[in-house]
Order: sequence, then C-alpha cells, then structure tokens
Amino acid sequence: MRHRHRPVDDTEINITPMLDIVFIMLIFFIVTTSFVKESGIDVSRPTANTATQKTKGNIMIAIRENGEVWMNKRQVEVDSVRANVEKMHAENPEGSVVIIADKASQTGILVSVMDQVKSAGVDAISVAAQTPQG
Repeated sequence: MRHRHRPVDDTEINITPMLDIVFIMLIFFIVTTSFVKESGIDVSRPTANTATQKTKGNIMIAIRENGEVWMNKRQVEVDSVRANVEKMHAENPEGSVVIIADKASQTGILVSVMDQVKSAGVDAISVAAQTPQG
C-alpha cells in the first residue's frame, strides 16, 4: 500500500516591503514636522479684537506679571534673551518669535525683550493676544 504525501505549502508572507514603506513614512513625518519650543508657563493674555491665529511661531517667550521672562521651560534674564534667541533661530531660521506677555506685566519689560529679539537678528516678532469671548 502506497502512502500519498501531501505537498507542504511553504507559503510565507513577505512583509519587508511593507516595513520599508512604514519606515520611509516615519522618516518623512519626522523631517517635515516643525517643533514648537514652548515657553514653559501659562500667562493671562490680553484680549484684542484684531487677534489672529499664527501658526509659524517657533520661539516662544513668556513674560509673567511679576516681570519674569521664560524661554524653553526655564526662567532667563532679559539680558540673555538675545543669546537664547540666536541659538534657537540658528536651529530654525524660518521660524518667528512669539512673545506671550501677561496683561498685568510691565510694558518696559516687553519692549526690552522685543529689543533683545531684534538685536538677535529676528524681524518676525508677534505679541500674543486672545480674541474676546463673545
């Protein structure tokens, strides 16, 4: 009596092309993502009827009501804002600076910070405000 052997299917799914595509997509998303550097604190922004949404602010500077200046989640002196902005702007030359000043902060500190940013070579400066809730 003769035994019949069934042919064994050695079919395997080759997932290498799928992994290649996934890794290429991952690299694409990492390269095209712009990273926003947060200031590190929450401030009470003033309201303005003409406030508009700005999507390209990459360098955030926050000014608290007591005059503290925060960048990159740490407190900095007003005199060191220029060096910090130069370093951050060198990493992303197309980015702009957004200054988030508390509505109770002093205007003199805001002007000093803006002067430091201008002397760092950045012309795209915005002051953050929020639209009135109606």
